[in-house]
Amino acid sequence: MIQKRIISGIILVVIVLIAIFYEMAFNVTIIAFIIIGLYEFFAMLERKGIKVYKYFGIAVGALIPFSILSRFEPTKRWEFLFIVLGLIFLLIMQFKRRNNSGVVVDISTTIFGILYVSWFLSFLIKIRNLANGTALLSTVLLITKGGDVGAYLIGTRFGRTPLIPRISPKKSLEGAIGGMIFSVLSAMAMKPFLRLSWLHLVWLGFFVGIIGQLGDLSESLIKRDCQVKDSGNILPGMGGVLDELDSLLFTAPVFYFYTNIFLR
Repeated sequence: MIQKRIISGIILVVIVLIAIFYEMAFNVTIIAFIIIGLYEFFAMLERKGIKVYKYFGIAVGALIPFSILSRFEPTKRWEFLFIVLGLIFLLIMQFKRRNNSGVVVDISTTIFGILYVSWFLSFLIKIRNLANGTALLSTVLLITKGGDVGAYLIGTRFGRTPLIPRISPKKSLEGAIGGMIFSVLSAMAMKPFLRLSWLHLVWLGFFVGIIGQLGDLSESLIKRDCQVKDSGNILPGMGGVLDELDSLLFTAPVFYFYTNIFLR
């Protein structure tokens, strides 16, 4: 299992490094992650017995990154256009149902998946499109995944105190603290590429690190509700795409808004 995890990790690192510096590779990678992530999310809900509109949700979710890449902005709040249209079509599709039971749950979970996976992850594209976007993208990735690595290493070696066992029995307070330390160190490592003070970098690492851990716990909560260990098995030894992106789903939009408010 450890060997598989290491091999999968190395492959992911190579993919990410290529994607950071080559725009076409980055765009393809994000769209692929969104499509696979949506499939995994909807598959988990189907195991729970919820009738989601899986392929419709994947199609609508894929339109969001494509629209960002094509600079499709018909309105100031254009991101919600496809979500609104998707909701309307989902409601119309209910007219042919033989019974009305579960209509609200089925529609709500489909829309939630589009927001949670596609819209949140698409903020990575927005970050890369900013001035100094490559450095900013590298920063959020390094802080987020650095925190994940730190939490795993410290938690595995020194974890004794359960963090929230009801949600994730294996996560520990020691691991969470280790993750925070690694996130702060990761932010400080970006000093040569960001014109920020050391104090600001420490705060940035701490803030984004907390958000990342909340994202990790949130996906654990969803998996616990669906009674699955991993979101998928596409990454041997690591689980599914959502298992590796869960923290980024929270940090990407938060970091984007933080950048626009405090770093411009």
